[in-house]
Amino acid sequence: MEHPELEQALGRLLGPAEPEVGCDACFEQLDRYVELEVAGADADAALPGLRAHFDGCPACREEHDSLLALVSGEHS
Repeated sequence: MEHPELEQALGRLLGPAEPEVGCDACFEQLDRYVELEVAGADADAALPGLRAHFDGCPACREEHDSLLALVSGEHS
């Protein structure tokens, strides 16, 4: 049986398994990251650490998701 809430809580507690950037660096690189995603490029390889940051920071993840939806034309 899967427990996504528990897995997410443990992930936050243990921290990322890869390098992670802080919120300031994430915000500075967010536009480029989303542009790469929309273009079909490997954004994680081009800007390492952002995906790990999104996984652990709900505020930055929300910014990412909103910008991605806006840029890709998905208005919710």
